[in-house]
Amino acid sequence: MRKAGRLELGESAVAAAVHAGDARLVLLASDAGENIRRQAGRMLEGRRALLIELPYTKSELSERMGRAGCAVAAATDLGLASAFLLALAEQYLGSYGSQAEEMERRAQKAARRRAMGPKATQGGHKHE
Repeated sequence: MRKAGRLELGESAVAAAVHAGDARLVLLASDAGENIRRQAGRMLEGRRALLIELPYTKSELSERMGRAGCAVAAATDLGLASAFLLALAEQYLGSYGSQAEEMERRAQKAARRRAMGPKATQGGHKHE
């Protein structure tokens, strides 16, 4: 998945994805340090990406992602972010439901925009 550019791991890669406007969902390990928590909060100020604290520790997240010492990750694909949040909401009933609904709404909105094709300009020409 990382090769497809849909998932970024680690502080610097996540920060770059957020600043480029590519991050859709930022995931934080449950035992992430205060410094990374503050950094993530500041990174996302004024951004549309959601910040989610995971029910996984850094060790568990690292094991699942295949990278040692991973405390933060970012999904750059709306479909992946939506599917991940839906899976969390199903596994942890009572948690993550509102975030999953919001991400699904965003994914559906993006799909509708893609289906409509390129936007027309004022002169009636379409952008390619």
